[in-house]
Amino acid sequence: MMKPRKSLLIVFATVGLLCGGPLIAQNTAPQTPPQAPMDTAPAPAGTAAATATLNTPTGELVVHSSMPPPPPSGPAPAFEQLSGGGKYISEEQASAYPLLANDFLYADHNRDGRISKSEYARWTAGK
Repeated sequence: MMKPRKSLLIVFATVGLLCGGPLIAQNTAPQTPPQAPMDTAPAPAGTAAATATLNTPTGELVVHSSMPPPPPSGPAPAFEQLSGGGKYISEEQASAYPLLANDFLYADHNRDGRISKSEYARWTAGK
């Protein structure tokens, strides 16, 4: 009766030694040094720019990132100029002034698909 138990113990011991060897060898392998943290430079005042430097195995990598400057807006054109002398500014007419085209849904307070003179006056006052 002892024989099956002994053979089972021998099998478990053999499997443990066969599997344990590679596990022990993995722990003794040389470790790679940890990566250096990225250095970030503060953005200049008034901009959303960032610079990051990262040391890589092939050399130093520098990344410059920023938002493009906003387009020059200048003063808002007169309502009559944008509407072409009409009572409303359509979405197509608003594309002549990029800031209004970007805010068209906001400027169109009553959501009728066009901007009236009073809606345009409210939009330019809040701009």
